[in-house]
Amino acid sequence: MDVLLIGYGAIAQEILKHIQPEEDARIVAIMVRPSRVDEVRDAVSARGIEVVSSFRDLTVRPDLVAECAGHSGVRDYGADALRRGMDFLVISIGVLADASLYADLVAAAETGGAKLVLAAGAVAGADALAAARVGGLHKVSYTSRKPPGAWKGTPAEDVADLDALTSETTLYQGGADEAATRYPQNANVAATIAIAGAGFGATEVRLVADPAAGGNIHHVHAEGAFGTIDIEIRGKPLPDNPKTSTLAAHSVIAEIRRRAGPVEIGG
Repeated sequence: MDVLLIGYGAIAQEILKHIQPEEDARIVAIMVRPSRVDEVRDAVSARGIEVVSSFRDLTVRPDLVAECAGHSGVRDYGADALRRGMDFLVISIGVLADASLYADLVAAAETGGAKLVLAAGAVAGADALAAARVGGLHKVSYTSRKPPGAWKGTPAEDVADLDALTSETTLYQGGADEAATRYPQNANVAATIAIAGAGFGATEVRLVADPAAGGNIHHVHAEGAFGTIDIEIRGKPLPDNPKTSTLAAHSVIAEIRRRAGPVEIGG
C-alpha cells in the first residue's frame, strides 16, 4: 500500500522512524507547502520519497493520504484527496467539529469512492463507544489533564497564568464541539470521543492544566444500555511537540499498518 503524508512535523517524522521501506505499507510521498519542498526533499532523499506541494505534482498515486499537518491539512487537502479516490486518514479530528466541513468530506468520499478514516489518536475505547452507541448511550464525558506548558499558545493563556500555577485549574468545561474549536491542538481526543459515541453536543468535556500531571492524562466515562466504561490513559507527549501525545502519532502508524497488512483487528 502506497502512502502519502501531509506535512513534515513531529508526527510525520515519528511515522518515518517506524515505518520502514520493506514493510507492506510504503511511504512514497510527502506533501508540504511550496516553501518547504526543498528542505524536506533534502531531509528524506535517502529514502527516495517524493516531495511535492500539490496532488498534480505526484508521479505515483497513493492508496492512502495520512494527514499530519493539523486542522489546515484537513481543510486544504482532505476533500481533494477523497474526490481523487484516495482514502484520507485524519489525526486532527477536532476540525470535524465544523459540521459543514465534515459534510463536505463525506460527500467527497462518496464522489470518489474513497474512505474518510479517523485515527484513534491518543485515546483508547473509540471502538467500544461505537458499539455501545448501538444500544444507546446515556452519558459520555471526557477529561483532559495536561501540564501547564502543554497549554501554552492556546486560549488557556487568557484563563490562567500558566507559569504560576501551583494546583490544577479547569480551563474549559462544556461541549466537545466548542472544546475542539477553541483548543484545536489539544482537544482532538474530545472530537474522537464525540464522533465515536454520543455526538458533539452530548459529550461533556473538561480541560485541565495540572502542574502535577507529569504527562497527558485522558479519562473517558460512558454509561448506557451496555453498562459502564471508564478508561484512563497516562500518555507521554512527543518530545518535539508537547501538545501531542506519543500515542496519537503511533495510532497513525498502527492504522497505516492495519490497512496494509493481511490481518486486521477491528478498530
